[in-house]
Amino acid sequence: MKAIETTGIVNPQGQISLDEPLMVESGRRVRIVVLIADESETDPDDDPIETVREGIRQGWHEAMTGQTYPISQLWDGIDGD
Repeated sequence: MKAIETTGIVNPQGQISLDEPLMVESGRRVRIVVLIADESETDPDDDPIETVREGIRQGWHEAMTGQTYPISQLWDGIDGD
């Protein structure tokens, strides 16, 4: 079994509308688990999809334009104590 995590919104009829289409074979049966956050519950790792996309675009742009650092420099200045 393959797992796909995505987000969506429940409409007034109780149907789920996904934020992005699933890239699976049409007509295929799926099993769905719905996780609903409490009103007061916020997940600091649950960034909006557009925020995530923009971060990926920026990282890709930096990589393609040579705005990178050697991995050996990533640990410079980090105190291991």
